[in-house]
Parts: sequence; C-alpha cells; structure tokens
Amino acid sequence: MRRNVSRSDAARGNVYQIGNVAERVGLSLRTVRYYEEAGLLMPVGRTVGGFRLYDADAIERLLLIRKMKPLGFTLEEMRSLLTLRDELATPDLAADTRAALQERLGTWVLLAEEKLSTLREQVSVAESFVGGLHDDAGRGGGSV
Repeated sequence: MRRNVSRSDAARGNVYQIGNVAERVGLSLRTVRYYEEAGLLMPVGRTVGGFRLYDADAIERLLLIRKMKPLGFTLEEMRSLLTLRDELATPDLAADTRAALQERLGTWVLLAEEKLSTLREQVSVAESFVGGLHDDAGRGGGSV
C-alpha cells in the first residue's frame, strides 16, 4: 500500500522519514533499509521526492527487531514471529484461530527463553575472560 504522503502529513507527526526512524530506534539508515528489503518492515509511503516514510507501528516493529537481534533470531525467525504477532493483532479474530495463534506464540516464548539462556552462558564466559585479563594486568606483565 504505497502512497505519496504530503509534507503536511509528515508535519502532523503521522509519518516519519527514514532518518528520523533510524535515529529513534538507534539503527543506521542502511540497517533500516536492510530490514525493509528482508521483508520485516514496510514503509507506509514515500514523499514526493521518493524518501521512505514510516508510521509509529514501523517504529515499534523495529524496536522489537532490535530486541530479537541479540538473542540470535534469524531473519526468517523474525519474519515468522512478526507475522504471527500481526495475525494476533487482527480485530475480530475467531476464538479458535486466536487460541491456535496463542499456542504458536507459546512455542516462540520457549525458543526465546532457550536463546536467552544461551546468551547468558556466553556472557558468563565473556565475564570470566575479562576477569582473567584484569588478573593478568594486575600482575604487572609477568608471563601468561
């Protein structure tokens, strides 16, 4: 659903240019474009000059992607989870459909918990390494 958006729309705060979005979520322009090309994000339109425009939903989506990234979610996993969340946000969803989607979301919760556990183990190893470096530095350059 691409549309040209006037400067007045942008001025009212309804949409944001890619640079504003990147700054708000702490990502580079290149990364925002990459996520768009990967199908994780869609601009709501473009300015007359061709600049991508995003809404508040896109910003929330990018913030969620940023949370998934450190856990090691692949692009395909991100895409699948985002699609599932979009489906769950559908108004007037049939109860049986909602229950099935919630069950699928439960599987994602377990996967995220596994990934978090792995990340915690990696942090523990890294902390041990840094501690060892501090110990080595405190010895004043003796042999290692």
